[in-house]
Amino acid sequence: MWADEAALDAAARRLDEWESSLAGRAARARDLSARTQALTGTACSADGLVEVTVDASGLLTGLRLDERVRQHSAAHTARQILAVTGDARADLLRRLTEATTETLGAEDPAARAIVESHQRRLALDPGTPDAAR
Repeated sequence: MWADEAALDAAARRLDEWESSLAGRAARARDLSARTQALTGTACSADGLVEVTVDASGLLTGLRLDERVRQHSAAHTARQILAVTGDARADLLRRLTEATTETLGAEDPAARAIVESHQRRLALDPGTPDAAR
């Protein structure tokens, strides 16, 4: 009977540890979600004519054009906006990666999967009409 009680106690401890581990992971996941939803990415063209801000989804939320853009063609300005938007998404990806690895750890398989998901989501799809401009 002692062996059965010892095995039962060991199983109960493992269940408690498992439950605690799950609770900790859930708390880290909530923290990461809150942190990443608030992140933005920002970039500016080298000449300072275009500044872009994207939200946590990579969508454009801010665009600042210097008055000097009037000295350039609309096509040139459009190319700069697209390029700087890509740079802003890269900045966002860097911030998302930092937040993920700080919260979950660089070696955590879930962290790697999350970062890879962000990389796929934030990549400019060459099949979109805007990507060709």
